[in-house]
Amino acid sequence: MYRTVNDFIQDWQHSSNGTLSIIKAITDEKKDFSIVDGHNSLEWLSWHLTNSPAFFMGQIGLSLGLELNQSNVPSTINEISKQYQTVSENIVKIIKENLSNDSLLKTVNMGEQAIPIGAVLRMMVDHQTHHRAQMQVLLRQAGLPVPGVMGPTKEQLAK
Repeated sequence: MYRTVNDFIQDWQHSSNGTLSIIKAITDEKKDFSIVDGHNSLEWLSWHLTNSPAFFMGQIGLSLGLELNQSNVPSTINEISKQYQTVSENIVKIIKENLSNDSLLKTVNMGEQAIPIGAVLRMMVDHQTHHRAQMQVLLRQAGLPVPGVMGPTKEQLAK
């Protein structure tokens, strides 16, 4: 759980930069790659991570101020990466403008449970980390380069 706005912003920026590097590593030729047919593809995961912050922000009573539609997937990974970057930047702006350290301790009703806003923001980062890890595995299986997010990858260390 976050107790200061600055801690969240620093963590979000680091996390979203890593996610953006993963999205940018996807090629349009491999965007439909999934571990098995009918499972989450690289494209689906990228677009999901672009749209899902709207849910978490909505849980704390804030809007991203963007028109997003989970079922209206852009045609290229480059378009998804640009939209993801806009979402990520909007999150920082909106949090700075609307939350204080004290407000992170206020609770909101989420799934019939009272949860502090700082905990909801932590869930948003954890959700992103979970799907980003899935994408890293899929990148490797698709034969694409895997960017180091939490440290160098095997390939980066070999150079």
